[in-house]
Amino acid sequence: MSKQTAIEQNLKAAGCDSETIEKCLCDLKADRPKRLLQRLSRHRKNLVSEVHEKEKCIDCLDYLVYELERKD
Repeated sequence: MSKQTAIEQNLKAAGCDSETIEKCLCDLKADRPKRLLQRLSRHRKNLVSEVHEKEKCIDCLDYLVYELERKD
């Protein structure tokens, strides 16, 4: 497996869409490591944001369950 293929698979596994993957591979080929790292950092921040949003949903659901069980 080539280095590029491994990186592409890792980007897919990290939840990157096809456009982001293409841009990352272009940055890699053009030897623009700073731009690539910025792109990856942006994607990571988006993922963390999504996690926090889901945590809020879980907290709300947990509270609802707690309230319903408490009334029984």
